[in-house]
Amino acid sequence: MDRFHVITLCGSTRFKEAFLREQKRLTLEGNIVISVGLFGHAGDSEVWENMDEGTLTKTKQMLDDMHKQKIDMADEIFVINVGGYIGESTASEIEYAREKGKKITYLEP
Repeated sequence: MDRFHVITLCGSTRFKEAFLREQKRLTLEGNIVISVGLFGHAGDSEVWENMDEGTLTKTKQMLDDMHKQKIDMADEIFVINVGGYIGESTASEIEYAREKGKKITYLEP
């Protein structure tokens, strides 16, 4: 059996529709796609409700660390940069992927 190419999606979770569209497209092209677990900036607000500041900080750090491990598992990252937007977390993920020698592809140039 052939080994499938593994791609981790990175980008702001406000772009939920673009994440879902690209996940489907890349999967149908024969890739294993790793995505975010929740869309904190696009509808999954219950994740953050009733969290005190300390818990919120720890949860965000856990999610950032988890996403870096998803990058470690991938051959490539695909950056969902709608309108060219790259936020602070995504910029750090791109830098991390670059340090790890991962191929980096962007939705928009």
